[in-house]
Order: sequence, then C-alpha cells, then structure tokens
Amino acid sequence: MTGVELSHWIMSKKTNFCGLLVMGCFFSVFLFFDGKYGNPSMYEMQPSAALLESKKNNTTADKKQPDSESKDIEKILNMQRELIIKDMQGYEYPNGKYNISASKLEDLVMENNGTPIRSIIVTTWRSGSTFFGDILNAHPADFYHFEPLLAFDEIKIRGPPLAEKALKLTKDLLNCEYGDLDEYIEYGKTHSLVFHHNTHLWKQCQAHKGLCYNHKFLSAMCKLFPFQSMKFVRLRLQVAQELLAEEKLAVRIVLLVRDPRGIFQSRRHHYWCQPHPDCSDPALTCADLISDYKVAVELLKKYPTRFKVIRYEDLSLDPYKHVEELYKFYGLDLHPSTKQFLDSHTKVKKGNTMSTFRNSAATPFHWKTELTFEEVEEVQQSCATAMKYWGYVPAMNATHQKEFNPVKEYLLKL
Repeated sequence: MTGVELSHWIMSKKTNFCGLLVMGCFFSVFLFFDGKYGNPSMYEMQPSAALLESKKNNTTADKKQPDSESKDIEKILNMQRELIIKDMQGYEYPNGKYNISASKLEDLVMENNGTPIRSIIVTTWRSGSTFFGDILNAHPADFYHFEPLLAFDEIKIRGPPLAEKALKLTKDLLNCEYGDLDEYIEYGKTHSLVFHHNTHLWKQCQAHKGLCYNHKFLSAMCKLFPFQSMKFVRLRLQVAQELLAEEKLAVRIVLLVRDPRGIFQSRRHHYWCQPHPDCSDPALTCADLISDYKVAVELLKKYPTRFKVIRYEDLSLDPYKHVEELYKFYGLDLHPSTKQFLDSHTKVKKGNTMSTFRNSAATPFHWKTELTFEEVEEVQQSCATAMKYWGYVPAMNATHQKEFNPVKEYLLKL
C-alpha cells in the first residue's frame, strides 16, 4: 500500500467513527426526550405510590359520604315509623265502614303496599281552605301536601294546556313519587310554604338541612304515613274530578264553597291578588262557582261516597259537628289532637289575616261591616246566579246589609 493509499484509508476510518459517534448521540438524546415527554400511557399504567394513595383516599371519601347520608336518612325514617305507631295506638280503623277495608296500620301504609286514606280539598283563594287543611293536618299521622300548584302563579287551571301537567304533579305526590318532581322541589327551595305546613316533614327539614330537597328522602318519608291530605285553590273541580276516576288512588274530594262577598272582602287585604284577574275579578270567580255547582251535581250522583260539598259558613258556625261529619266522610277517626286544634283555633282570633286562629262564628261575616253597600252591590251584580245556586241571600241596602242573615239552605240539583 502506497503512502497515499494509507492516508486515504485512515481518513475513511475517522469519518466512519465520527458518523457512528453522531448517530449514537442523536439516539441518546431521542431516548431521553421520549422518556420524559413521550408515551404517557406508560406513566398511567405505572402511577407513583403517592398518586395511588391519593386516589385510594378520594375513593374512600366518595363512598363514605353517600353511606353516611343513607344511614342518617334511615335513622330518621325509623324514628318516624315509631312515632306513627305510637300515634296510631287505639285508633279505630274503618274495617269496612265508609267503603274502606283497612283494619290495621299496614293496610294504610304505602311502604307495606297499603293504600293511604287520601283527602283532597278543592276551593279558591280566601275561602277558609288553610283553616280546613290544618284541621285535617291536625291528625298526627297525616302527610300534608300544601298547595302543590303554588309554582303555577295566581291563575285558575280550568283545562288544557296546564291541566295535564297539574294532574301529573298531583298524582306523583299522592303516590309519593318525587323522582320526576325536580321543578317542584327547586321551587320549594325559595318558597318554604311548599313544605312548611307539612308539620312532620318540616321538623326534619329544620333539623337536617337539605333533606326537603332530597327526592329519595321525600319519597321514603311520604310512604310511611297512613293518611295524606292536599288542598287546591288553583285547580278547578272540572279538572280535579279526574282524580276520582283513578280507582288506585281512591281519593275523596271535598268542594269548599264560600260567599263571594266574603271572598272579596278577604282578598282585598292581599297585594298579590290585585294584578291577577283570576283573583281580583268577581265575574271570573263567580263563573267558577257556577261551574263548580254544575260539576258537583254530577259528581254526587257518580261518586256519592267519595265526593262531598261544604260551605265555609256552615263549617264556621258549627265546626265540631261538621268536622266530625267530614272525618267520617274521609274514613278517619276523630283523633284527640284534632279536637285540641278546634278548641284552640275556633274561639279567639290571633295573628294576621293569614292566621287560622279565629272566632270561627264571626269570621265569615266580616264583609257585612267592612264593605260598603256599593262594594257589596258590585259583587252581587256579577254573582247573582252563583249566589242563588249556593244559597247566599243578596243585601238590599246598607241597613239591610248589616242586619240580615246572608245564608240560607241550598239544594244541589239542576
């Protein structure tokens, strides 16, 4: 090999060595960055010990929270079961009377596949329905659905499009199925009246914040009670009658009627009424009274044991007699707690215009002295037919208005 050839061979070897060295460095750098930033799945498959411990703690906390809440709910339900059993001791079950076969508590408890006694009041604003509803709710084993249609605003539901929605809500409540009632529960968060009159439920809502908005708790709580009561001032009788056709519900409905002069004397104290024609217009209210009369005549023929009518004036003048009759109609035994309620709420007036403490014999007739004859005459002109149907005597002049008896007998017959 010549000197020139030797020199070329040495240079070639150096070049190959340098090439290999560069390639080696390149792959080393590639592997470093690939390990640091590439192939994240490797790190997901092999988490650090700290990450594993963190996930374990979070999972334990997630499981603990619902379990703790469930235990609290079950504790409350067990306590309520015991209270109901205690309150029902000595209770006289219908046992075939009033077309109700129940002979023991389990027959009336939905939790045990029983059918509760369901009592419904249909009326209008300022007709004494809060007082009447509280009479039913005075029974210690009653679950009270107060004004379930509050969210519908100050309107009357006489038919489509609101009737279907109102009836579904009503049936869900009577069946203690709160799973689809998110709108109803959400409304209750800012309007405590939805739950406040339900004395048993409200105690738990106060003691355990948030329970009133838990649909599972509401459903379970509702299913413990042998009696359910409900009152409407928005749902008209022509729509509410569909509830009577639901044999499974076995509801009993009372239509509560009041003299329109007394209604409007009472309504004028409430600012919320005036902007709404269904509340402030005598013609609309008395058209409803006429419609109620005609529907009532038919319902008495069709459901003589499950439909009844009472005038507020009659109830107020002799509350003990009429409450006893109403309890028999509903298939309820007149509990001592109800008698105590009547003793404390019918003798003396206390509180504001929404109070149910009143001199019951005087309350229905305040309009005779608080309204002028001109105001009374305005109502009478719009309500002549309704007053004739329901046995309300018109005032002839200012003197007559203060002295006469505005109530006479009436007959439900067309």
